[in-house]
Amino acid sequence: MRAIGIILAGGNNHRMKELSQKRAIGAMPVAGSYRAIDFALSNMSNSHIQKVAVFTQYNARSLNEHLSSSKWWDFGRKQGGLFIFTPAVTAENSSWYRGTADAIYQNLHFLKTSHEPYVVIASGDCVYKLDFNKVLEYHIEKKADITVVCKDMPVGTNVERYGTIKMNEECRIEEFEEKPIVAKSNTISCGIYVIRRRLLIEMIEKCAEEDRYDFVRDVLIRYKSQKRIFGYKMKDYWKNIASVEDYFNANMDFLKPEIRNYFFKEYPDIYSKVDDLPPAKYNIGAMVSNSLVSSGTIVNGTVENSVIFKKAFIGNNCVIKNSIILNDVYIGDNSYIENCIVESRGTIRANSYHKGENGIEIVVERNERYIM
Repeated sequence: MRAIGIILAGGNNHRMKELSQKRAIGAMPVAGSYRAIDFALSNMSNSHIQKVAVFTQYNARSLNEHLSSSKWWDFGRKQGGLFIFTPAVTAENSSWYRGTADAIYQNLHFLKTSHEPYVVIASGDCVYKLDFNKVLEYHIEKKADITVVCKDMPVGTNVERYGTIKMNEECRIEEFEEKPIVAKSNTISCGIYVIRRRLLIEMIEKCAEEDRYDFVRDVLIRYKSQKRIFGYKMKDYWKNIASVEDYFNANMDFLKPEIRNYFFKEYPDIYSKVDDLPPAKYNIGAMVSNSLVSSGTIVNGTVENSVIFKKAFIGNNCVIKNSIILNDVYIGDNSYIENCIVESRGTIRANSYHKGENGIEIVVERNERYIM
């Protein structure tokens, strides 16, 4: 493909509460065996984008570990590859990334030393499948300066937390509002953009000259009348992980056969870093229904409508309902957990009771197993 990829995965989101205190949003576990960023990386790989840069910043340790090798997503090793850029102190700059445009500016050398004519920019916190080749074909056909991937949200969706757009009959964007107080449209930006590389360099340098740091506000909204900015409508599944409820619902969607088949049984595939773990083990007395149970897990109790991540242990007579159990969690005997997200590496003592009465409860237990 005649494009390089940029994945923006450096931000923090306070609406994720305790879940974002130990990891970046792009590193959030999804669907039992994946991370949120795997979807953007897989889409890049499946679209034959061979050179991809990931910008990380906030709580980046686990995300950087996950991205330690490009082989899992089969990026080009001789031509291209996977590049991880974190903020660095230089002679010219000693700041963290102050926004998405500033993150690109601080790594402008990556763009200037590339040769591909186009750039695909995506965020690392969305769950979706998309062929970027089709977006690029649309971009060229429309003779667009920038193409924004967008989606019509169902009536009743709280679109005020997204960027909303209005397009004319030719799909040219006429209005773009970032997180409006009152939305005038139910069409939202998916945070995916296609732009010519030289134009991006020019715009980012101009932003830096004027001390502007945000790509949406200082590029898309600012230039919507001067540049030809078009919308490409996406019709398939797309979910943004921006709050605890979003995260919970995105994982629960994978319990639906049609969603599970769409992502895992239909071409193209979604890839992730693979751990060498044994398959899940179900001991005598275990009862599991409508759940995803990952490798390395041992189940002794009852699991219903839940997603259990890797290396979890569920004790005797435990009941897990409508919950997400993250990696390496130990749940003691006779425990009851419902409408909860249990943070990774937690130890739930025997006879514990946790139930989310008013929304989803996040269970964070101090990990005494590792303090020796």
